[in-house]
This record gives sequence, C-alpha cells and structure tokens, in this order.
Amino acid sequence: MITNVRWLAVILVLGCGVSIARADEYDIIDDIFRSTDPLAQRDEYGLLHQGRHVNATDFAPRYQYRFIYYFKAPEQLVLQPAYVGSLQTALRRLGYYCGPMDGVFSAEVADAIARLQKNYSMRVTGTLTDPVRRALHMP
Repeated sequence: MITNVRWLAVILVLGCGVSIARADEYDIIDDIFRSTDPLAQRDEYGLLHQGRHVNATDFAPRYQYRFIYYFKAPEQLVLQPAYVGSLQTALRRLGYYCGPMDGVFSAEVADAIARLQKNYSMRVTGTLTDPVRRALHMP
C-alpha cells in the first residue's frame, strides 16, 4: 500500500512537471504568474485592464496592495506619480486624455476629468473625487 502511494506521488510530480514544461512552450505560465500592478484598472467584474505598453510611470514606487489606496485622500493621490500615471492611462483608455503619460497632474488631466464628470452627470470640478475614481474603476 505504501509503495502504491509513493508511485502515485512520483507520477503526480512528474505529470505536473510535464504539464508545466508544455505550458511554458505556449507562454501560459507567464500569464498566470505575472505580477499584476495594484493600480491597474479593473472593471465592474474585477477583471484587470493592464496594458502591454510600458510607460515611464510603470516603475514609480507604489503600494503593494490595492486596498491601501482606498484609505488615501485624493489630495494625497494626485502627488504620487504612479497613481497619476495610472489615472492618465484610465482616462486615455476611455478617450478623455491624449497627453503624455508622465505622472504629472497637469491642466490637461484636470480638463479630461472635467469632461468625464460632464459626461457622467457629475458635478464638474476638474479634480479627482471619489465618484471619478469609481467611474474609472481606480482604487
């Protein structure tokens, strides 16, 4: 009985190794184990919308967990280049922003937020507010 369990364990280990080797050929493992950006936009179903293109703000320091951003005030978030870069990406994805992804909260970003607020029937202020963050699926 013990030898059968050992053989079963060996078969399982070898079987997993073979399946990982096959998956590596098709780059499936890279998609499964790729680290996700905590600032990547998510839709209402929780699916990530992380772009394939690399921006300068992708390497800016950021918090490891997404829920930390929910406790930050908008005034603190617009000072972080990583968050503003992600905000610019989300605005560009929806067609509101066409400027550079530099992580600077400029007048162009404020104008894009104002257009988003007008289209979503929000109070137009041009500043980052909680309804804007929810509309962009940002933490």
